[in-house]
Amino acid sequence: MPIASYIVTVLMGYLLGSIPTGFLVAKARGVDIRKLGSGNIGATNVFRILGTPAGIFVLFADALKGWIAVAVVASWTAHWLLPSSGTLAREWLAICGGLAAVLGHNFTCWLHFKGGKGIATSAGVLLALVPWALVIILSIWILVFAFTRYVSLASICASAALPFATWFTTGSPTLTGITGAMGALAIYKHKANIQRLLNGTESRLSPKKRSTTEPNQTS
Repeated sequence: MPIASYIVTVLMGYLLGSIPTGFLVAKARGVDIRKLGSGNIGATNVFRILGTPAGIFVLFADALKGWIAVAVVASWTAHWLLPSSGTLAREWLAICGGLAAVLGHNFTCWLHFKGGKGIATSAGVLLALVPWALVIILSIWILVFAFTRYVSLASICASAALPFATWFTTGSPTLTGITGAMGALAIYKHKANIQRLLNGTESRLSPKKRSTTEPNQTS
């Protein structure tokens, strides 16, 4: 049942990724995160609006969605639906599960297909698929953020470096192409941030807790 295994993996990966963690955490506090700050449901906006503990929780929960989609969902479907599959088939199941989770986060069906930017969920996927490449781009993210305090710029730089880090650590054309597509999608989702960076209006992340009524234009 090769086709069925891919369909099940993609469907389960998408539904897992589509869980709007940031929205649900904010809703539990009586806040609609989509109407505050940048309007984004991702961890960065949660950090600004609800503070550090909530932001950290959303960050790790979103990353966990991506990791589970690859390490658990894809492995489960390979074991039960493709028990005699080879390494290549299992690799593609993992890729499909991971990509579906990222798309689920970015375009969640529960919020009219409007979601986050997929950085944390992508990190979870990369942790399962290409962990050493993740170490490299995470180092780049930390360095850029430390010098600029721009989450968006750090994410864009890390995304741009992702396919090169994948090629350097794996030498796999398939994984390099897939992670290149993931990086391109992440950069595309930051198009509004790129415009604000060019205009000099992008805000830096502050560790200080923000009021839920304070406007903010970053994401």
